[in-house]
Amino acid sequence: MSDILSGPLRAPAQMLQEQTYDGHSSLHDDSQAEKLGIKAGPIEGPTHFQQFVPLLAEVWGNAWFERGCFSCHFLNMVFEGEKVRAEIDRPAPGATRTTARAFKEDGTPVLEASATLGPDHGETLLEARMARLRPPEGLVILEDMKVGMIGAAEERVTMGADQHMGGLYPFTLNDKLKVITEPHAMYADAAASPWGKPVIPLEMVSVIGNYSSRTAKFPVKGPAIGLFADLEIRMIDGPLLVGETYVLRREVVALSESRRVENYWMRTKFFDESGTRQVAEMLLNHGVMKASYAGYPADRLPA
Repeated sequence: MSDILSGPLRAPAQMLQEQTYDGHSSLHDDSQAEKLGIKAGPIEGPTHFQQFVPLLAEVWGNAWFERGCFSCHFLNMVFEGEKVRAEIDRPAPGATRTTARAFKEDGTPVLEASATLGPDHGETLLEARMARLRPPEGLVILEDMKVGMIGAAEERVTMGADQHMGGLYPFTLNDKLKVITEPHAMYADAAASPWGKPVIPLEMVSVIGNYSSRTAKFPVKGPAIGLFADLEIRMIDGPLLVGETYVLRREVVALSESRRVENYWMRTKFFDESGTRQVAEMLLNHGVMKASYAGYPADRLPA
């Protein structure tokens, strides 16, 4: 039997109740969620990433913050008030790969993931999922999207401690640190960070990587409501630091669909301010719910 490292039960906070995009509320708004048959606005999936950080840092130390990759498939939504436990299989000494899981208090699975330490990550969980994708038969919301499309322009992004991150993320890093499930001094105090500046927490990497994404101008029809189906965060020469400016370059790397959702897979590369040194990378499978798009053909919606 594998030696399992397990964290405590945590009750993460829902911080996207006021999220807006394309002029409307998001899935994290209770009323919008209910319209789509979901009991309430779910907690944003990347929130659960933070519960794995102490476990992975126990195994790989500071190297995890510099070269770690967490590649995650979300399984079930979590709602405010529910508790979640994270666990990983303890890798053998010298190993650079393990598996990770999270469960609700009643045992309901929340996510599954691979966790690896670079530079050689092998095939991550999401790379394996992408390799099994079948071409979509006929997209509607994503009809104009094509694999290989790149963002309209490079984006320059920064996360300051008190910087409001816009309509997609209506809170600041300091707001997050008040409710983060796994606090650490390095997230707020440069003196506590081995890298000379505070570190952006793992669950906030998707925030700095997505808050400016509308400027990329990918042709997604709307208004429609989306959700994160899969997310991979990979540090290459990390970590990402509070107050630093990064250049983002985006590319569509896959398109897919299921009965209820159309999906576009986006790879976003983070470079330093000069645009020459790659610091990190994010692979996001962004699902757009068919039923949330007013123009979706009724005969193609699931019963």
